[in-house]
Amino acid sequence: MTPEDFAALHAKAFRATRAWSTTEFANLLGQRGVNWYGDHRCFILIRQVADEAEILTLATNPNHRRQGLARATLTRAETAATDAGVHRIFLEVAEDNMAARALYTTSGYTQVGRRPDYYLPKDGAPVAALVLQKERGAS
Repeated sequence: MTPEDFAALHAKAFRATRAWSTTEFANLLGQRGVNWYGDHRCFILIRQVADEAEILTLATNPNHRRQGLARATLTRAETAATDAGVHRIFLEVAEDNMAARALYTTSGYTQVGRRPDYYLPKDGAPVAALVLQKERGAS
């Protein structure tokens, strides 16, 4: 996938907020430790630093939701990160994104923090980000 492909899918997946641009994806993909998994229906970007990783974004085309793609893509990224020596994975999720929160909770993530007014929807009040983490293997 190209940065344009990532930006187009991200825009479809996150219509209520500002989608990431082609330039932002190109910059992220050029950074050391950033990897992606998935395809044109669903992708994840994850950044590894030492023995920790951060999920930068997980986007699923609305036409392909509820098919297990996000869970499979998340699992693939977690496995690759663990194989590369990651012991802890972090992410941020909008407090009002119940579908994503359910995915992460059932995947073993727990809340370790909260950032008020972190996400700025196009229409509406700011939304808090929940900081989640998952332990992988020995620390």
